[in-house]
Formats: sequence, structure tokens, C-alpha cells
Amino acid sequence: MNYLIGDVQGCCDALDRLLAKIAFSPSRDHIWVLGDLVNRGPESLETLRRLRGLGASATCLLGNHDLNLLAVAQGVRQPHRSDTIAEILDAPDREEWLDWLRQRRMAVFDEGWLMVHAGVVPQWDAAQTLALAAEVEALLRGDDLREFLPQMYGDQPARWSDVLSGAPRWRFIINVLTRIRFVAADGTIDLRTKEGPGSAPGGFVPWFEAKPRRSEGTPIAFGHWAALGLINRPDLIALDTGCVWGRQLSAMRIDGGRRELIQVECSPD
Repeated sequence: MNYLIGDVQGCCDALDRLLAKIAFSPSRDHIWVLGDLVNRGPESLETLRRLRGLGASATCLLGNHDLNLLAVAQGVRQPHRSDTIAEILDAPDREEWLDWLRQRRMAVFDEGWLMVHAGVVPQWDAAQTLALAAEVEALLRGDDLREFLPQMYGDQPARWSDVLSGAPRWRFIINVLTRIRFVAADGTIDLRTKEGPGSAPGGFVPWFEAKPRRSEGTPIAFGHWAALGLINRPDLIALDTGCVWGRQLSAMRIDGGRRELIQVECSPD
């Protein structure tokens, strides 16, 4: 059986209970974790241990919090006061965990679903999304990681162009795949507004409501947007249900035409 799982963010206890609830078997089942594996929750290192221990039966995407961990570890960014990644940074085998994280994907297409952490812009179809994600994946795995990571910070450029190159190109790709929420009709993205859809700035809509959108017709699954909550549509699944904020950790079974939502509360109490 195949399951999508929303943002774990270091809530390993909830992840364990969710896997138990679906009776997950690594020899039979597969999970796709939609990014933000670590940070803000209490057990970031244990979460990495758990997911890595599942081997090929777990595909994990990178979210903005996972990239933040890599940046802090490389000394190109200072930890935020609410970060909970110190146990990874202080671990004697930290380089193994960081190297494992660097090998994760930015976007995946499997079981008929395009999977990303945050979303896509209207100008990209599924094939272009995967190709652009692969560009960033290669940089994250390369020898020049410390030189690359500082270039991913910033909100500009705000609109995609096929002629973008170098740091502006990679920054835009990362911002879309790990941070996007709202987009304007011309494809301009807004990265400042973090609340729910009702808070959209004038002229902006949630990225998945943009018209036209080249990825329309491709089912897309994503996390990242806790204020949005659960969406379960034939063509769209949003699975960040705010576990780290005291709500639920969610899995969605996707097997052919079958769909089943499974959730656990952040705390067993």
C-alpha cells in the first residue's frame, strides 16, 4: 500500500503512532513524506533515524526547514531561536545525517501524483517541475554546497522566466518548491503572507487556484501550508495539518482509485 505523509517537523512520536495505525510494513508498503522532516518539533534527530531506517520504502522530499538545517550546519545561516536542530548538529555522526539529507528529492512523480513540498507556479508543467527540481538536487549533492547555500536566500526574482540563470534561477526554483503559497495571474509569487487563503494579497490567489496553470490535470500532493489545512480533492491533496502546532499528523492512502485519510493527534492525550 502507498501513503503520502504531511509535514513531520521532528514529531517522531506522532510519526511512530501514524505508522502503527496504518500497520506500515517496509516489505509491503511505501511512504512519501512531503518535506519538512525536521525542526520545531522535539525529536528531529530521531525522526531522521526513523525515516532513514525505512530504507527504500520511504521517499522523503526536502522542505524549507530541511534546507535551513543544511544552511545552519554549513555555517551560512544562524539558527533561529525556535529551531530544534541542535541535537542533529551536536551528534557525533552528524555528517552522516546531513549527507543523507542532501540526497533527498525536491520533487517526485509517482503513483500518478506530482509531489512537492509547497507548490508550483502556473508556468510549469509536471515535466518542467521535475527537471528544475533535479537542477537543485544536483547542486545540493555537489562539492560546492557551502558556496551554493547562501544563494538560495531572498525573495527575488518574484516571477519565472526561462532565461533565468545562476543564483536567481536556483533561488526561484527553491522558493517555489519549498515556500510558495500565493501567486498572481502573471505568475508573480508572494512569499510574505503565511496565513490561510482568506489572507491573500490583492490580485493573488493560492497557487493551485491560478488560471491558467500548466500543471492543471496533473494530480499534485503537497504540505507546507499549515494554515490551509487538509485538502482532499481528486486532483489535489494538501497534507500539512499542523502536527507541530498541536493538531494532527496526516497520511493519505493512494492506491489506484482508492483514497483513505488516516490521522493521529500530535499528542496521544
